[in-house]
Amino acid sequence: MLDISLCRYDCILGELLLAAEDCALCGLWIADEKHYPCNLKGLPEKNSKILSLSKKWLDIYFSGKEPNFKVPIKMSGTPFQLKVWRLLLKIPYGKTTTYGRLAEEIAKECGIKKMSAQAVGNAVGKNNISIIVPCHRVMGANCNLTGYAGGIENKIKLLKTEHIDTTHFTVPKKRANKLCTL
Repeated sequence: MLDISLCRYDCILGELLLAAEDCALCGLWIADEKHYPCNLKGLPEKNSKILSLSKKWLDIYFSGKEPNFKVPIKMSGTPFQLKVWRLLLKIPYGKTTTYGRLAEEIAKECGIKKMSAQAVGNAVGKNNISIIVPCHRVMGANCNLTGYAGGIENKIKLLKTEHIDTTHFTVPKKRANKLCTL
């Protein structure tokens, strides 16, 4: 069995749960998000060097600055998910892209004509290292704020933390009544 260290971190999104194995962060979730690991709920906190480094990174990030160091991460997923998540790591701080653009990049890497933006979106949504692997920087077509397991409200907070102008983004109508104002 793996030795996992856990800690909680409070921020503008509420409580985050961080998990580390050995010398790498392997999970960062917003409390009660869609893919929150219920099997870790209630486990005691056990800090580690990597979790301390991760909290330092988050302190800098939530102060509205780009952290000037990387946190070692360990991503676990299918080969396709890993390919998508590596692309997420290339999206610069303070910038956004679309699921469609990521799909085009994956298609080019795979040497195929076309890749489904929906397939890319599904992989993005399964990202277990939220914020540090910046899935919040990915938008739907026509600047739609869609597809964030941590909730659209939190996606907006993260974009604003990075000083991204959210005024041109739209919220799909089916979610508009559940959303705070941009």
